[in-house]
Amino acid sequence: MLKQLNYDNLLQLLETISTDYALQVPTLLADGTRLLANYGSGELSLTGPPLQRKPTSAFFPQTELLLTIDVEGQVHLPQPEKPVALFGLDRTDLAALTFLDRFFCAPPADDIYQRKRDRALIISLTGSAGPERSFLPLTEDNCDIEMSAVNGQYLALGHSELGQGFLDGFADGDPQQLEDLRRESAQQVSPAELLQQASRLLSEERVPDRFWKEIADKCILCSGCNLACPTCSCFGVQDRQSGHGTERSRVWDSCQLDAFMREASGHNPLGSEQLRTRRRIHHKLVADVERWGELGCVACGRCDRACPVGIGMLAVAEEIVRRFN
Repeated sequence: MLKQLNYDNLLQLLETISTDYALQVPTLLADGTRLLANYGSGELSLTGPPLQRKPTSAFFPQTELLLTIDVEGQVHLPQPEKPVALFGLDRTDLAALTFLDRFFCAPPADDIYQRKRDRALIISLTGSAGPERSFLPLTEDNCDIEMSAVNGQYLALGHSELGQGFLDGFADGDPQQLEDLRRESAQQVSPAELLQQASRLLSEERVPDRFWKEIADKCILCSGCNLACPTCSCFGVQDRQSGHGTERSRVWDSCQLDAFMREASGHNPLGSEQLRTRRRIHHKLVADVERWGELGCVACGRCDRACPVGIGMLAVAEEIVRRFN
């Protein structure tokens, strides 16, 4: 189902979705950056730099209540909230969401994550929607609706029955425009080739230990890379007690922190920053490939933009290829 919407039609669609969903849309901040925020909370931003806040946090938030235990010992689960709708994701965002789905929904499935994902509505934004209206390649999959900006209009392609239902009533789109977008998308160069080369070099053990010490010496342990990465899935569980009982929550963890793998005995198999830095890169480019058949990095660039010392995933992969290929 291919439809065409103008700007007013798009606002009408978002307004309809917001009735039954907790809708998040690209929102412009005062400093010129953009992030996903609640619909109506700020200025809608349909073009511009990538969204820095990772979209996967809508389903795996930084802190998430798992259950409460009252003073009588009764367990209470959180009440279901409105289903989530995300609008404005690009191809790397959807790849990250698909990767995290595979992780959390693999047996034994994480029922808290899965319940939220099963009820969600995902809308991508491609076409002339990048910085200064630069081209973002089509996704063609992994979402309910694909919205592509073309000459001030929006081609809307329904990929799921749910998505098609929301597009009923809008004017039909031009199939030729869609074919033109597909051809332009096929010509886009992706950083994935760089990551594949680095992955091969790591698998062949051609990267010496001294390299990881060089990278580790630059790290300031801010954990920004992990906090920004949409495929990171590590978390810890904490209990907080009060006069009303106990709250159990899960909280993001970071493999860059000293206590990440410290055991009760005090032994730490990742006891140096050199080992932790190697693990961060090796996990995404080698271990995930061995387990899932694909890289754990989707080349979104968030960690590179977040890292204050220039050792994000793409920067390190480029250095690996330059020095050891």
